Amino acid sequence: MTASARRRAPAERSSRASSGIAAPLTWVAGVAAVVLGAGIGELAAGLLAPASSPVAAIGSALIDIAPTWAKDAAIALFGTADKIALVVGIAIVMLGVAALAGWLQARTPPWGVIVAAGLGVGGAVIAATRPAAGPLAWAPAAVAGAVAATTLWLLTRSLQRTATTTSATVTPAAVKTTGVTSDAADTGPASEPDPRKRTDATTPRSAEATGGASEPGAAAADPRSRPSRRAFFAWAGAAAVAGILAAAVGGIRSTASAGVAAARRALRLPAAATEASPVPPTAELGIPGLARVVTPNDRFYRIDTALIVPEVDPADWRLRVHGMVAEEFELTWDELLALPLQESWTTLACVSNEVGGTLIGNALWLGYPVRELLSRARPDADADMVLSRSIDGFTASTPLEALTDARDAVLAVGMNGEPLPLEHGFPARLVVPGLYGYVSATKWVVELEVTRFDRARAYWTDRGWSERGPIKLQSRIDVPRKAQGLSAGETVIAGVAWHQGVGVAGVEVQVDDGPWQEATLATAISDDTWVQWSMPWTAEAGAHLIRCRATSSDGERQAPTRAAPAPDGATGWHERHVEVF
Repeated sequence: MTASARRRAPAERSSRASSGIAAPLTWVAGVAAVVLGAGIGELAAGLLAPASSPVAAIGSALIDIAPTWAKDAAIALFGTADKIALVVGIAIVMLGVAALAGWLQARTPPWGVIVAAGLGVGGAVIAATRPAAGPLAWAPAAVAGAVAATTLWLLTRSLQRTATTTSATVTPAAVKTTGVTSDAADTGPASEPDPRKRTDATTPRSAEATGGASEPGAAAADPRSRPSRRAFFAWAGAAAVAGILAAAVGGIRSTASAGVAAARRALRLPAAATEASPVPPTAELGIPGLARVVTPNDRFYRIDTALIVPEVDPADWRLRVHGMVAEEFELTWDELLALPLQESWTTLACVSNEVGGTLIGNALWLGYPVRELLSRARPDADADMVLSRSIDGFTASTPLEALTDARDAVLAVGMNGEPLPLEHGFPARLVVPGLYGYVSATKWVVELEVTRFDRARAYWTDRGWSERGPIKLQSRIDVPRKAQGLSAGETVIAGVAWHQGVGVAGVEVQVDDGPWQEATLATAISDDTWVQWSMPWTAEAGAHLIRCRATSSDGERQAPTRAAPAPDGATGWHERHVEVF
């Protein structure tokens, strides 16, 4: 071998070691490392700080910074599954970043490790700066970043060793199989090798066979000492599986943390000092497919900004009432339950509910009148708003008059005869008839600040929604169901209507642009609840368009013009296309 060839060989081997790793292998290394890191981070969260799950912390931050149109689109597309969709989206983005980190680490180290560690640092900062973050809130994400970075370095190093040894093994063999010297290769064309000499030229020889030192790379050619792709895939797969299992265990630990669920199960709420009127027998029409007049807890819609349901131990819960008041005070859980609680029927609705949407439900609530709490605090004469705050930092701006007038605005502790479900605000939440939930129905509530609309702004009003949020008159067709095929003949059209705080006086139905026909109303539980309605219909074969509109007890008729939910609730007549055979 000439001197120039000897100088080129190390550089060629180094180049092959760097660029000889197939890109998909680097992606696998990155994904496996980040999956393991994320899983260990979730496990650490379950053990140390359940509310500071790395995925949840990042997701909550994304919820906060997402533009209004993105949140509206998510709710419109996914409804109450919007949080699941967000987690899936975060996972997809993280896998993409993980693949990029693996590629960077193989091509331009240590940038891949820096990216992986950066994910952890970013998550730790986000978790530590979330509302109500504990002293260890940063730890799960930091652990996740450290594990991901270390694992990525190890897996990429394994790939690089595999590429290096493969390159080192091939290079001398390729030279030997030419049957000529390197000098000949440099000085001119080689003659055809003598077939009688091919055996010596092409058969690898060990150091023992030659009686001297081995050729460069020969030791690495030993399969017992050379890293293999099979071993890499085994380690990468083990890392990914370990990450998934760790995340599952962490999720279980988070769900069972602090014994809050057990405390709820053991809780026995006191009897109401003031009971609600029973549901009238004629309030439920019993039509298949029609929404039940009382919504079961497990079917009640859930829209909030909490990616992970906050878990508040009743023993630690406090409600602080302060601001523009003569007397600030705190209320403990035991003090709340000792007060004379009252029952009330109230239908809650989300402002993001589209015309004909299902983000609405009716329940029996047990709680203490908010007006009594505010009476104790004695608000200033120029106060006009109460800013309620959740333990997770969410805020809602409720007009002061809505909490001090005669309506049944309560600090609720019970829902349909049992303690509030965790996802619906346990141990305490606000329920205010006549207002959309975004300005009134604060879950996991821990603070009531009496203030003014021109001095404080709430979570959603900061994002372009209106300040006061009164519920609009609406009606919905439930039967026939969407995409339901009907047989010609006698059938029924049915649905629900609502105008909380006012009441519904009537509902009309129109078929195929014909005359409006009066539907029959069921008996309403109260003006604060929705009411069922129905109308018999002789269905004829063909395609039909059905519309409905409601009239409130004060004479208002439902607006026909379609408007999107933002900024203060959807309007328009609900309509349904039906095919009759």
